[in-house]
Amino acid sequence: MNDTPGWASPGSAPSDGQEPGTSTPPEPADRPGGTQPADRPAPNPQGPGTQWSPQQPPPGQWSAPTGAHNPGQAPPPPPPATGWGPRPPAGPGGHGGYGAPGGWGGGWGGPPPAAKPGVIPLRPLGVGEILDGAVSTMRTYWRTVLGISLTVAVVVEVVVVLLQGLVLDESTSTAALGDPSATVDEQLDAMGSVLLNSGVVFLVSLVGTITATALLTAVTSRAVLGKPVTSGEAWRDARPQLLKLFGLILLLLLGVTAVAVVCVLPGALLGGAAGDALTAMGSIGSVVLAVSLLVRFSLASPALMLEKQGIKKSLTRSAKLVRGSWWRVFGIQVLSLIIANLVAMIIAVPFALLGAALAPGGLSAFTDTDTELGWTYLIVSGVGSVIGSLITFPITAGVAVLLYVDQRIRREALDLDLARAAGVQGYGTPTPGTTPGS
Repeated sequence: MNDTPGWASPGSAPSDGQEPGTSTPPEPADRPGGTQPADRPAPNPQGPGTQWSPQQPPPGQWSAPTGAHNPGQAPPPPPPATGWGPRPPAGPGGHGGYGAPGGWGGGWGGPPPAAKPGVIPLRPLGVGEILDGAVSTMRTYWRTVLGISLTVAVVVEVVVVLLQGLVLDESTSTAALGDPSATVDEQLDAMGSVLLNSGVVFLVSLVGTITATALLTAVTSRAVLGKPVTSGEAWRDARPQLLKLFGLILLLLLGVTAVAVVCVLPGALLGGAAGDALTAMGSIGSVVLAVSLLVRFSLASPALMLEKQGIKKSLTRSAKLVRGSWWRVFGIQVLSLIIANLVAMIIAVPFALLGAALAPGGLSAFTDTDTELGWTYLIVSGVGSVIGSLITFPITAGVAVLLYVDQRIRREALDLDLARAAGVQGYGTPTPGTTPGS
């Protein structure tokens, strides 16, 4: 029995929840039938010791206390649970067990479920729902997603393999990096060759990533509405904004590079021990500022593609959407990158080891800086990179788009526009007989 004011349990035995040491009124000696009532009437306000009322109900109307009941009589229902308790099961019509919609019904049944015409519910999303939405897009529209990702990944990998096999490996010599007797100039030349090789591969991969992101953005935005899209439709939708997207990414890279140069240059010019310390501090500061800028403008790409805006307007939109949610956006983006790259690494590393084992130099070629792995390694490892890209492209692009949609739902009630675009009937309109906001 709950003693909380305003929540009395009618019909419960007085011994339920009784505090130790409290006295109870005396039992009437002349109870009809000798039965023990489950409930006692309230004591007489004139004082203790007053006898029970002589007018007792007939024996057949009394129920036995808990643990024993008359033969052929159903046991009494249990007393109501204290507190809110579990929600009653849904009744006819799919409504909760707290009464008809729009009425008081005896309690609050929670908000109505959000409409879900596509891969996400039209309400503010959690981290798991954003990741699940990206995976659901891959699973539901796998033909389009697989076609786009596979085409872009194959083209990129073919270009990278040809560059590495025909051009870059011939002009790159890393022997000086593992030679203790090499001069500083030789080591600098070797490092320059490695950076050139890596830079060319990075630019080619970046072009492929931007192209895949643009196309998959169109696919994910339609998946939110539950509408399929073909690869051709995605290309026609993304093509007008593709050059602007390249310009946006290039501008962000130049901005990050400029920040790094400004932070590191003073220490490099100063030189000496003080210059080294200043360079170390500048390097840390450049990383912090670069991450801050990248997260701040991380939603510029979906804003540019979906709102058909220019570069400057897209950067402004991203900064506005991220404001006040920097850590949340940062955490979700980092988590998605870790998951995607971890899966891609699990796939790509075995192919790289297999390619090295099949190469003329064998696995020992990894430890020899002057050994060329050859075409066998490049082709086999390229196959692993293509398979890994089938995972990384859809997840990174999907999370960026769904995070953009989530931020707009939270700040601009985009779910109402999405519901209308998806053809959801009556979404966002109050139920008849209810008060909006109640």
